[in-house]
Amino acid sequence: MCRKATQPIGGPMDPQLLETAGTTLVAVMATDAWQSTRDGVVALWRRMSPARADGVETSLAEARADVVLAREQGDTAAEEALALQWQGRLLQFLTAHPDAAQDLDRVLRDARAQLPASEQTVIGTMRLEARASGRGRVYQAGRDQQITER
Repeated sequence: MCRKATQPIGGPMDPQLLETAGTTLVAVMATDAWQSTRDGVVALWRRMSPARADGVETSLAEARADVVLAREQGDTAAEEALALQWQGRLLQFLTAHPDAAQDLDRVLRDARAQLPASEQTVIGTMRLEARASGRGRVYQAGRDQQITER
């Protein structure tokens, strides 16, 4: 069963929130939605960990510059690496402040809603199973797949 990430995600340390948080944050960095998303994330830090808020604000600005450059150069690996870094940072934040999970989820849902449909994250589980016999072929993909046969 899959659901759009724009639906509320339950639980303070919901793995689905953690799974999409870094990706959403980085995806929004190169869009018009960035300013409000950044403000929401920084406000969370200011409320929960004020001594670190300025550092987070600076890190977000640096990450945004890196994302913009990566997109200009078509460097998806750099963007994925940044998403992983922010996923880890958000995990540390929520581990220290689990009561901030609902607010972070709200900020990220609002951000995802502003992304083009092609960049909105779908979360959930997927189970692929196939059997082939004889000369049968099976092609499975969780997302994009291109097959060229001759």
